[in-house]
Amino acid sequence: QVQLVESGGGLVQPGGSLRLTCAATGIIVGDNIMAWFRQAPGKTREYVASITPGGTTNYAASVKGRFTISRDNAKNSVYLQMNSLKPEDTGVYYCKTGIVSWGQGTQVTVSS
Repeated sequence: QVQLVESGGGLVQPGGSLRLTCAATGIIVGDNIMAWFRQAPGKTREYVASITPGGTTNYAASVKGRFTISRDNAKNSVYLQMNSLKPEDTGVYYCKTGIVSWGQGTQVTVSS
């Protein structure tokens, strides 16, 4: 069964950091374009970052310079390191690739 499971979210103060993990089963993350999306309350889901099989990364303008996407092929996992977090980064974060169904996501709340 193909599944992506997100974890690592939580409550953090503005300026803080979190590291999200996407653990994959049924697919090989190193063979696929892997991406992170997020959905803030009352808003549509939006693209955050992606990484290609060759290691090329891409970021939304709103997170560039603060977030880093990476991959560990041995653990078949993808990560999102989030630094200098802002209240507008609050939302549910999802990992996605191809036609794999959306998972449950992980909640990130940035608040003082």
